[in-house]
Amino acid sequence: MTLTVASVNVNGLRAAVRKGMHRWAQRCSPDVITMQEVRAPDELVAGLLEQCVGEGWHIVHAEASTQGRAGVAVASRHPILSHRTGGRSRAFAGTGRWIEADLGLDDGSVLTVISAYVHTGDADDPARMDEKHTFFRAMTTRMTALRADGRHVLLTGDLNVAHREADIKNWKGNIGKAGFLDDERAHLDRWFDRLGWVDLGRRFGGPGPGPYTWWSYRGRAYDNDAGWRIDHQIASPGLADVAKDCWVDRTEVYADRWSDHAPLVATYRL
Repeated sequence: MTLTVASVNVNGLRAAVRKGMHRWAQRCSPDVITMQEVRAPDELVAGLLEQCVGEGWHIVHAEASTQGRAGVAVASRHPILSHRTGGRSRAFAGTGRWIEADLGLDDGSVLTVISAYVHTGDADDPARMDEKHTFFRAMTTRMTALRADGRHVLLTGDLNVAHREADIKNWKGNIGKAGFLDDERAHLDRWFDRLGWVDLGRRFGGPGPGPYTWWSYRGRAYDNDAGWRIDHQIASPGLADVAKDCWVDRTEVYADRWSDHAPLVATYRL
């Protein structure tokens, strides 16, 4: 079977629906959608998504304890056998930044899909950066534990880190700023270079620069493709072996945007 997974920071689900997310969903027709910055109460999420993708989907959502902040979700055409919102770590509890869902596939196998949202941080605020590093360390621990039984694992989401110079248009102007600090980028170094996780956006996107996934609403960043590659689909080795493609589903014109991020879409032959 072929499985199409789309990951996107919706920048507020209510706003995304109002701006035309349904048109993208109809055209792309993914089997799984992972979302970040949902920023909607739990009781509204299913109804909002139904407006975009129709009925019959399985949906799980982790709402932040702070109203109107963060929020992550997984929506799937395939049954969600179980889900966990805390990832068994205090770093995740109540943040609305981590949800993992075990999907039952047609062949009887299970795929664990994670939707994660890492906060931006602030290079001038050590406490905020400590919080970000703690979150990344908790992610590493949990990702390793999930892989331990040999299952396929897919981490998706907005990590708010540009890994390499090729992942940010104005990398020189962002040296020393949150999102491009050496110690932030080192977490991704560990995943890819030591632990065997595979960055599908880079594997299929070529050496760069780009393709970018986020562009500021300010100025002409979108028209000039002055963006950041901060949204990811990161696969365990076995899953990466069956990945067939991964691309940024960027609209052709600014007026068709429904988020400041573009969906990152990948296909897998399972």
